[in-house]
Amino acid sequence: MQVEVGSILGGKVTGIVAFGAFVELENGSTGLIHISEISSEFVDDVSKYLKIGQEVRVKVVSVENNKIGLSIKKAGDNGVEAKPDKPREKKEHKKRAPYVFSGKPEEFEFKKTNNSDMSFEDRLQKFKQDSDERIQDLKRNTEGRRNNGYRR
Repeated sequence: MQVEVGSILGGKVTGIVAFGAFVELENGSTGLIHISEISSEFVDDVSKYLKIGQEVRVKVVSVENNKIGLSIKKAGDNGVEAKPDKPREKKEHKKRAPYVFSGKPEEFEFKKTNNSDMSFEDRLQKFKQDSDERIQDLKRNTEGRRNNGYRR
């Protein structure tokens, strides 16, 4: 039986590698499901989604030089899309208070600022002023290093 692009077939997972999974199709030929074709979610570990011996429905997406490219994701409407064993946990991001550099570059001290009572324009003006001061400090420090501490 010849494998045609676009056909949906059943198969059994025979091997799992870092970049995908090998599947033995109904006709005895073997194809590869690339990691990007396993699920519409981000897949970081193929073994979380597929197990050796698992039955899957796949769509043939390419046939080149006797290499068969398969996709579970594209066969999702007729088959079941692969899902991870454990649902991915959503990480909550903590809102951090802004920090402003205070002191000389060698000190590396940071202090919290409370900008909630300042208007946007005031915060923007303060940011521009702080940025200009930092750039001037950097220029002075790098200029001195380029001339080995001597100014011309």
